[in-house]
Amino acid sequence: MRLLFVGDVMLGRLVNRVLERKPSEFPWGDTLGVLKSADVRICNLECVVSDRGRPWSATPKAFHFRTDARNVRCLKAAGFDAVSLANNHSLDFEYEAAYDTLEILDSVGIAHAGFGHTFEEASRTAYFERAGARLALVAFTDNEPGWEARDGVPGVFYAPIELDDPRAVMLFEKIAEAKGEADIVIASAHWGPNWGYRPIESHRSFGRSMVDAGADIVFGHSCHVFQGVEVYRGSPIMYGTGDFVDDYAVDDIERNDESFIFTLDWEGMLKGISMYPTIITDFHAELAPYPRGELIAGKMMTLMGEFGLESEWVEKDGVLQVRL
Repeated sequence: MRLLFVGDVMLGRLVNRVLERKPSEFPWGDTLGVLKSADVRICNLECVVSDRGRPWSATPKAFHFRTDARNVRCLKAAGFDAVSLANNHSLDFEYEAAYDTLEILDSVGIAHAGFGHTFEEASRTAYFERAGARLALVAFTDNEPGWEARDGVPGVFYAPIELDDPRAVMLFEKIAEAKGEADIVIASAHWGPNWGYRPIESHRSFGRSMVDAGADIVFGHSCHVFQGVEVYRGSPIMYGTGDFVDDYAVDDIERNDESFIFTLDWEGMLKGISMYPTIITDFHAELAPYPRGELIAGKMMTLMGEFGLESEWVEKDGVLQVRL
């Protein structure tokens, strides 16, 4: 089985405007073949999907992301099976748009976790089956604590990155519970600051604790640039998968237009990791061309080397292969 992950997918603002005249496959550019080659595809959905709502105004917020309801067809065109909704944009257009997002994803069969009408729903594990395996997605965020779901209050599954915090303990319990119900448990973490190629130290201990609790895969995102991948007790920890599609201004130093398609080969355990360098150009993703792809891969080789992982750039296939 091949599982595929990409980081933040933001289809709002200028991407949404372009989609008024472009086909549903447009956001994925020439990455579509790689996306379709996987058995399971998962992303962090960094916008709401709705035609309703007004920008969040209860507390100060600079950016609000919403894509038209019809653009769920883009997610279907790419074949996404599940998305994380535990992030700092789930309530960008207040509650009705967030509720629409849940209903729209349900209507097209895309599993989701991390946001709900109640705490019980927001913290609920999403189970789905693909290629003969039962998968579990547990999604949380340490962003936007004011959006934390509580009894009778809708919001995100919020947990601070503090091992002894009761909400973190509950997260570990959710992961352990999922381990007893699924063949593959994925812990999705929308965590940390927007910048920095290396994860902060607390993420390393927290990521390993999620594996100790039962996570087979840790899928990290929120940082606008990619971070290294570690393999701990046979489980990959993707600390930061970067931005995959958006309309953001590009930083000249920390290139938030560069990332990867992360693929994991799984046969009862991790058998391989392959990464395809990508760039964002004209509001859609593209496979990074030569020589830029090799340069992006070189950054990742350095970052993974700091975790003790060796890798090889395969130019003819445009892929970075990790040696396990």
